[in-house]
Amino acid sequence: MEALIPVPVVLPLLAAGLKLAIGRKLVRLQALISVGTLAVVLLVSLLLLPAADREGPLVAHAGGWGAPIGIALVADRLSTLMLAVSSAVTLCVMVYSLAQSRADQEHRAPLSIFHPAYLIMVAGVSDAFLSGDLFNLFVGFEMLLGGSYVLLTFGGTEARIRAGATYTVVGLASSLLFLVAIAVAYAATGTVSMAQLAERFSVLPQHIRLLVELTLLLVFVVKAAIFPMSAWLPDSYPTAPAPATALFAGLLTKVGIYSIIRLEALLFPGGPVSGLLMWAALLTMLIGVFGAVAQTDIKRMLSFTLVSHIGYMVFGVALFSVVGMAGAIFYVAHHITVQTSLFLVTGMIERRTGTTSLNRLGGLAGAAPAIAVLFFVPAMNLAGIPPMSGFLGKLGLIQAGVADGRPIALTLVAGGLLTSLLTLYAVATTWSRAFWGAPVPPSPETTTKEGSVRENGEGESGAREEPGAAGAGGAGGTGGITGEAVVTAVTMPAPMLAATAALVVLALSYTVLAGPLSALAERAAGELLAREPYVSAVLGGGR
Repeated sequence: MEALIPVPVVLPLLAAGLKLAIGRKLVRLQALISVGTLAVVLLVSLLLLPAADREGPLVAHAGGWGAPIGIALVADRLSTLMLAVSSAVTLCVMVYSLAQSRADQEHRAPLSIFHPAYLIMVAGVSDAFLSGDLFNLFVGFEMLLGGSYVLLTFGGTEARIRAGATYTVVGLASSLLFLVAIAVAYAATGTVSMAQLAERFSVLPQHIRLLVELTLLLVFVVKAAIFPMSAWLPDSYPTAPAPATALFAGLLTKVGIYSIIRLEALLFPGGPVSGLLMWAALLTMLIGVFGAVAQTDIKRMLSFTLVSHIGYMVFGVALFSVVGMAGAIFYVAHHITVQTSLFLVTGMIERRTGTTSLNRLGGLAGAAPAIAVLFFVPAMNLAGIPPMSGFLGKLGLIQAGVADGRPIALTLVAGGLLTSLLTLYAVATTWSRAFWGAPVPPSPETTTKEGSVRENGEGESGAREEPGAAGAGGAGGTGGITGEAVVTAVTMPAPMLAATAALVVLALSYTVLAGPLSALAERAAGELLAREPYVSAVLGGGR
């Protein structure tokens, strides 16, 4: 089974290289390569998950070099669960992307750019989840960030380049700080292996240990968009093509949360930053949800709720108990799936109407009932309506906070309840205006073509529309469309609906399988906090 561990990292990289070699030719073969690669990664992830749960952490040493010299890839309960969820999400988003590209006949922006970048990003996510040393974790982040830079600016519109510049500067700055933290850790301990660091940090002077912890924490606070380092996200994600935005929202911030869970549990157990994390969680929840309530654009509303719900995960980590950590793990799996599905539905709304502005939407429930249902179900799940997985995840975190009993933990419980209510208000308002309201009549200067609204000049985001700017591989329309939205009878490709519906059903399955999934999350949390199984598996040469 250990031989399968490198597959989720190596196979997407090989597929990306093959697709670059093919170039613009053989479009159907390129699509088959992408879907086939991601399907294999999902299959391998589903094989590794029960094996890691049954046998404990599984370890693969790159090149046959054992720890601490070689690069260790570690598949434990946490990493395999994250890998399985992310693999399902990336496969569905790829199917959605290919269907939209084919339906819109977007051949001017080549697959040879979009899909290799997509696969490199998938490889980076897998590498980050499986990495057993700090430097390889840095490499995983750089791979996923490198792919995301390409996807974010895909199409070359002014708005995307502007947002991409901000995102790139933030990403490079946090990566530079990550390198500094790795250098300090290596200078202090002589290793970057997480298993060895877990042993050696415990004997370091407290001030050096705290310096490394705070530096690494700042890195992942930026990457996870935790307040006060979250301002870049709402302005960056909404400008990207719809599939890219969905993948960013679902996965990229969660890799940062995963890293915080891993490092706080393995390297810095019982550290002095628990209170700091609790305050960060509270402010992230409240400021994010207040921003969501104030939005009149669906993409920006979802971007602010994304920031807000990161606070729930940080809350669970900060409690540093088995129950709290299990709640955070459960909520990460839930949120990856729900947030991705919501952004995919938003892409379909934009494709059908030409906008995501609530001021120019209305009557979609009657005109597009399938889209209406696909938005309503995950929106209610995000808000935490019983008995959906969003409710179960929040309930677990609230119970953990009440059991903790500290004033700050109880304050966070109250903040979490308020955030949930305001999230319900935000998504209910969106539903009412976009789906249940009366259709908005078009303005006289608005023209329609193939189901979208076009007008000369610049749109609300300031981006002038360019040929091919929507991009192959599923760009979700333009970022700058003016005039009033017109609901047309444009046909939505069946694979787009099917891929989105698959994610909605997957999120609902977390409710049906809540017992086994919660038990798995609790076992993963116990394994994390115990630390010994991970350390002995890596330093003992694997199983």
